[in-house]
Amino acid sequence: MTLTLLRTLSLCFLAFISATAFAQTTPTQTTSTNFFSAWENRVRSTLSHQPSYPIPVIAPSVQLVQLVRFDYVHEYAPARTTTDIFNNGHGLKLIPFANTEIDINLPSYIQHNNPKVKDGASDFNTVIKFRPFASPDKKHDYSLGGQVQFTVPTGSYKNGTLVSTIVPTVMGGKGFGPFAIQSTIGAVLPTSNTTTIGRTVTWNTTLQARVAKIIWPEVEFNSNYYHEGPNNGKTQTFVSPGFMVSKINFRHTPGNRLALIFGSGFQVATSTFHTYNHAYVFTSRFAF
Repeated sequence: MTLTLLRTLSLCFLAFISATAFAQTTPTQTTSTNFFSAWENRVRSTLSHQPSYPIPVIAPSVQLVQLVRFDYVHEYAPARTTTDIFNNGHGLKLIPFANTEIDINLPSYIQHNNPKVKDGASDFNTVIKFRPFASPDKKHDYSLGGQVQFTVPTGSYKNGTLVSTIVPTVMGGKGFGPFAIQSTIGAVLPTSNTTTIGRTVTWNTTLQARVAKIIWPEVEFNSNYYHEGPNNGKTQTFVSPGFMVSKINFRHTPGNRLALIFGSGFQVATSTFHTYNHAYVFTSRFAF
């Protein structure tokens, strides 16, 4: 079932990207009545009202984007084992309405590199993000909004959660010339078995600086606070230096959004309790 879901969603991704790219490169025969033309105009208008600082390497962000994203994570555990995570729960991100983003994210594939633990796919998730307040760089340079993530327990061989979860998150960001700070706070809420699974409060803060036209070094602080469940009362915190390259445009024409965005980071555990010691993270994004 998981493989069928992956194949179906992958075909949907390719079909939508191909159609959108065709709409950008082919002269339109109609104006506002054309579906893709109206979509393009709405996306450009929405993006023009927000700051230009990029979404961090790891943490979520209030920034709205329309792109395809693929991440890779290589974790080192206290037991000196490694885990490779392909995709890390990302996928297709769309702006179908003004100030609104909808994400359709494929399950990650988790390779444990341990014969005692079975590899497999994680959970499918989707996100609805709304950013009602924003101002671009040359004005007040801020964004404020929120999102709700829904996960479905599609994981194989215990590589996902036992039940569905809902993750509401409040998000904000503020620019100060070449500097920016972004922060989010949310909660992972299981739909059942709360006492067994527990609730987790997530808090991420990212400090960024533009040192060149497209280069953004950053430092992230990623924290989880566990309530109930097996890790009740524990806190896990990582400090994650990294950088983003945002963005390399494929064409330098007015209105073009086709671009490559990528970055990398290194997570280091700073709390006594941690499920892994450190991790390399690579993120790649194709904006359209």
